[in-house]
Amino acid sequence: MEAEFQSYIILFLVSIVLVRTILTKIQNKPRPPPSPMALPVIGHLHLLALIPHQAFHKLSSRYGSLIHIFLGSVPCLVASSPDMAKEFLKTHEGSFSSRPSMAVVDYLAYGSSDFVFAPYGPYWKFMKKLCVSELLGGRTLDQLLPVRHEELTSFVQLIRKKAKAAEAFDVGAALITITNNIITRMTMGQSWSKNERDADVVRKVVKNLDLQGFGKRVKELRDTFDTMMERVIEEHQETRKKRKELGEGCDAVKDLLDILLDISEDETSEFRLSRINIKAFIMNIFAAGTDTSAITTEWALAELINHPEVMKKAIQEIDSIVGKNRLVQESDIANLPYLQAIVKETPAAPLIVRESTEACSIGGYEIPAKTRLFVNVWAINRDPNHWEKPLEFEPERFVTEDGSGKSQLDVRGQHFHLLPFGSGRRGCPGTSLALQVVQTTLAAIIQCFEWKVEGGSNNVDVGT
Repeated sequence: MEAEFQSYIILFLVSIVLVRTILTKIQNKPRPPPSPMALPVIGHLHLLALIPHQAFHKLSSRYGSLIHIFLGSVPCLVASSPDMAKEFLKTHEGSFSSRPSMAVVDYLAYGSSDFVFAPYGPYWKFMKKLCVSELLGGRTLDQLLPVRHEELTSFVQLIRKKAKAAEAFDVGAALITITNNIITRMTMGQSWSKNERDADVVRKVVKNLDLQGFGKRVKELRDTFDTMMERVIEEHQETRKKRKELGEGCDAVKDLLDILLDISEDETSEFRLSRINIKAFIMNIFAAGTDTSAITTEWALAELINHPEVMKKAIQEIDSIVGKNRLVQESDIANLPYLQAIVKETPAAPLIVRESTEACSIGGYEIPAKTRLFVNVWAINRDPNHWEKPLEFEPERFVTEDGSGKSQLDVRGQHFHLLPFGSGRRGCPGTSLALQVVQTTLAAIIQCFEWKVEGGSNNVDVGT
């Protein structure tokens, strides 16, 4: 009996040790953020519906400002508060400095030989510095100001012509045309509103950068774009050769393609840009600079039509600064703080997307490498902890009462409850250009025309 009793005691002690060991391992196991119930194979895809950022917001309202989901087998995080956005985009920016790789984007961007989707590293740093200092820097934007003003003037004249003839006019399509013309003239010195074939290629490239699929159509599109770009590059090189023979070129205004070709020919450059790098970067410019600016301007105009008291204040500000005898110009925007407030109040791109390059710990949660991050800007803009009456269109929230009228809240990523252009290293390098195009175009169309809704509805449907 004594031997049997001793065996029970030993078994009991061993059990205690095993239980403690198991509990310790469980406690030390990396803890992921809260997560809804997932389904086999598809993960949480069934919860996203047709509008992902709204679905993310609904999930975050239930599970918290940081949640963990799977899109199929891809691990993802959704950050839905300014504090969480700051954690990822500033405090732990080094761990989330890359963008996720997608097959269609990688193919269209020549194997990520571009800038926007290139992995974080020496080449990306070189291109970022190049964008800030030369390609999209202040000096280049100033030199190409006449291009933007000419296109804006032509745009206003087109609307006036349609109005006088009482013809139907698609404002959204026209805004896309003007932004396309501005971008293509600044990039390659030619307007594509007069070349429907090339314009159609650009539209298809921009559209397909948002697709997940990959097939024959994408390959044909990349081939068509490549043929077009080869022709444009050859034309530029021929023009550059003639200028050089004539001793010209030093004082000539250069478009972005000329600047890229200069760098590709510079033997002292830190990186010698290849032809593929150039074509991929031009694709980035099209994708980032066309539809986004047009949609923002159209949305702002719709909100102004729906809020006539705001429209009236904006027109009064323009009349007091610019007058009625000339068209508003980019140089006037600095003196139009209420117009700037309207653009700030206009909804931005709903999601910022990143991917972790290394494991890290955030908010007590362990985040493995290769985790996709969605910062839900749409939800952050509706956060009642940072915005009073967040669902209402109120530009006044960006207007100070110190006499200047200029809000200290800027849009360049320093305030994490206002992130229309992202933040940090991967923030949009074209912010200055985008603001100039959107603000000046919006100012011109409300300065020159009276906008109102006719028919059964009193408002423009801007959705949610």
